Amino acid sequence: MEDRIKQDIKEIIDFNSTSSVEIEDFRIKYLGKKGLLNSYFVEFKSLDNDKKKNVGQLLNQLKNTAQSKLDALKTQISPGSTKTTINDISRTGEPIELGSRHPISIVKNRIVDIFSNIGFTISEGPEIEDDWHNFSALNLPEHHPARDMQDTFFIEKNPDFLLRTHTSSVQVRFMENNKPPIRTISPGRVYRNEAISARSHCFFHQIEGLCIDKDISFADLKQTLEYFTTQLFGKSKIRLRPSYFPFTEPSAEVDVYWGLNNETDYKMTKGTGWLEIMGCGMVDPNVLENCNIDSDEYSGFAFGLGIDRIALLLHQIDDIRLLSENDVRFLDQFKSSL
Repeated sequence: MEDRIKQDIKEIIDFNSTSSVEIEDFRIKYLGKKGLLNSYFVEFKSLDNDKKKNVGQLLNQLKNTAQSKLDALKTQISPGSTKTTINDISRTGEPIELGSRHPISIVKNRIVDIFSNIGFTISEGPEIEDDWHNFSALNLPEHHPARDMQDTFFIEKNPDFLLRTHTSSVQVRFMENNKPPIRTISPGRVYRNEAISARSHCFFHQIEGLCIDKDISFADLKQTLEYFTTQLFGKSKIRLRPSYFPFTEPSAEVDVYWGLNNETDYKMTKGTGWLEIMGCGMVDPNVLENCNIDSDEYSGFAFGLGIDRIALLLHQIDDIRLLSENDVRFLDQFKSSL
């Protein structure tokens, strides 16, 4: 018996593996309920008393050697582990890392919720668009100088198709397939052939809104914008500066009074307290007619804002490129915004 125990001790010392299955088999063979150690203890009870001392010492050596080897093997396959068994069902589960929404998604969802509360639906359309829906139907016929306002990515093999430069094309499609009254917002990616820098990118995200009904006036537009800025920014003071957009007349840029409460406010507003956030205007009658809507019976307003710019503003991000780099360290900061 002593020789068998010594041989087992040698085999334990020589055993090595990185397989969790083989290590579990090792544990069962030597330390399991039906393992060699327990069988030796059963046999030990029938030994003569003069032999029990030596055999008992060997059995303790066998047990300690097997346990030490098991602990060492488990540490080798799972550094830092202090568990003494493999596949321990009582072991605490591995922590699950929570993800976070992208800041673009956070801001987009907030804006969608705000307009949904006053009856705006969501409309979507293709990102590869044709000339009619992206330009011509929006009062931008071929060779119109205002087309130069938007540097465009055209499809090389078919220049009649392009990456849409605004989500106004979605509004055209919606008007073609729906009769007034219309209240819809169109969120989505748009593309411009611009140099990438801290403040501009070749693709970004927009939400454009459209409201068409009988007797819609500029006052309705202003009231809607005041509601929006109050809900999103907590600021209701706005101003409308005359501007030009081919598809609206009259057109305006919308500024919200941000205030001058601290140094950041001075920097953001360049010391004026006012911050430009979007463009808007009354839908040009030509656009309505192009979409088979009677401009004598119906009128409407439209507005558009860049989600990226609002995200930079709300989260105090100083480089738009961070929004598309997928840096997990950056995105982890927005877990609290879920």
